[in-house]
Amino acid sequence: MAIQIAQDPTADGLLQESSFALLVGMMLDQQYPMEHAFRGPAKIRERLGSFSVEAIAHADPEQFAEMASTTPAIHRFPGSMAARMQELARIVLEEYDGDAARIWTEAADGKDLMKRLTALPGFGKQKAQIFVALVAKQMGVRPQGWEKAAGDYSLQGHRSVADVVDGESLQKVRDFKKAQKSAAKG
Repeated sequence: MAIQIAQDPTADGLLQESSFALLVGMMLDQQYPMEHAFRGPAKIRERLGSFSVEAIAHADPEQFAEMASTTPAIHRFPGSMAARMQELARIVLEEYDGDAARIWTEAADGKDLMKRLTALPGFGKQKAQIFVALVAKQMGVRPQGWEKAAGDYSLQGHRSVADVVDGESLQKVRDFKKAQKSAAKG
């Protein structure tokens, strides 16, 4: 199945081919529309000429933040997200030899995967659970115990980015989130 989270063929192609891009997209998915967050890696690749873990980890922090802030910015808070992305790149480089997929492909089980993900910058429990569901549902990577690790996000339905496969499912996820916010206020 081809990833269609960003709703842009170029950006979605990068998410499909680069596990690091998928991880970064998930990191950027906070306080910002999800499809725009997942377009962030493609914007960086276009401006930097590469989306390699090494290039991002070793980029000059000020220049990288400026590049991330160029209109259209990679996020609503481009400077802090640029710094977080570089920190994420350094962790992937140092702990996983530059291969982000090792975070989930080498996890012993769901509990280990959650531990690995929540150790990353920008990944709390809920985001880690959503990401577990995302790699399980859209990439077919299902370590033992992934359903328990993903919690409610392992269920069928349109609850998170893990369930976005086209424009229609994106709208259903938006509707679900809107209903959840309304119920919480209510």
